[in-house]
Amino acid sequence: MAEFDPGPVHNPFAKLAATYPDASVYPFKDFRVEWGPIFHRGRLDGTARVICIGQDPGHHENVLRRILVGEAGRRVQGLLQKLGIIRSYVMINALLYSVYGSNGAKYVDDPPVAGYRNEWINGIIASGNVQAVITFGQMARKAWELWKATPTGMASNVPFQSLTHPTQPESAGGSHAARAQLTKAMLGAVSR
Repeated sequence: MAEFDPGPVHNPFAKLAATYPDASVYPFKDFRVEWGPIFHRGRLDGTARVICIGQDPGHHENVLRRILVGEAGRRVQGLLQKLGIIRSYVMINALLYSVYGSNGAKYVDDPPVAGYRNEWINGIIASGNVQAVITFGQMARKAWELWKATPTGMASNVPFQSLTHPTQPESAGGSHAARAQLTKAMLGAVSR
């Protein structure tokens, strides 16, 4: 296994990285498309045992050009480390581009968005090594459910767990006490 993931250099990922949906699918008024898409993080060499699906790239991801590298990413990495997984994972998002405001949910099931994302999931699942899928947030869960409704998805028996988005307590706003309560509820759901 390579020490570092070289990125989408082999098919089907190289082809997918070369043929990504553009601003005609992800409108400029709703997405930060000017720097291009943010595809994945982790292993595309067939060694991934866990797929993590996030929602959309945040501002940290826009700058660093990788998904789940901000606060949510640190929390996801912590979860994976507690599970003993430090290399055998791949992370993708429900959406390729960062969303302005809260408009992303209406695009998750658009046919060109879902079709392209499903090709990534098909490519990752094809190795036969994936043992679990974890989604973070409602858009990510919907992305997985849309893939599960495809012929390839229906044939898959990979276990799946949907979790609250790691930064949901902060994004919900409110007082310090409200955020503390939301964090406690989130962590309680993870430990079940």
